[in-house]
Amino acid sequence: MNYKTNFNSTYANRGMGLENDINETNRYYNSYDIALIYKKPTPIRITKADYERMRIVDGFFESPSTLDYNGVYKGYYIEFDAKETKSKTSFTINNVHKHQIEYIRKALKQNGIIFLIVRFTSLGKDYVLKGEELLNFINTNERKSIPLSYFEQNCYPLEIKYAPRLDYLKVVDKLIEEQCSR
Repeated sequence: MNYKTNFNSTYANRGMGLENDINETNRYYNSYDIALIYKKPTPIRITKADYERMRIVDGFFESPSTLDYNGVYKGYYIEFDAKETKSKTSFTINNVHKHQIEYIRKALKQNGIIFLIVRFTSLGKDYVLKGEELLNFINTNERKSIPLSYFEQNCYPLEIKYAPRLDYLKVVDKLIEEQCSR
């Protein structure tokens, strides 16, 4: 199954199909008091605005962002990022910026539940890649990309459903169990 979106396939809109699915899922979780997970705004400093048309005319990124989403579930802090790849064979590690990798390291030291949701758009497959697994792969491999086989063997698959659309909290429950058993 290929995922379709209403967005242009430009660099700026890469990942919006997955983000839409996650946003819809988060609205579901919030409306049923299951979890409070929100997309974090990108820190932008506006230098010029057209207030009549309610538009930003000029601005710049104030600081590098961390990960896309954060919130609370069952008393646990969770934070994750949404990533998409068109590749049928691997996920390029450069899709995760160096400042994000450093942030993942620090957040894991604070016992946060940290992960990536990675969508292989051409294959119609979604996976939860634990922050620890990402760091482990980076630290033990020379490769610049993570092969699909690694996802199949070491990550949690997600399925698209009606509601919630992308039920990643089932995986978070497993991550909490793993954390508690350490």
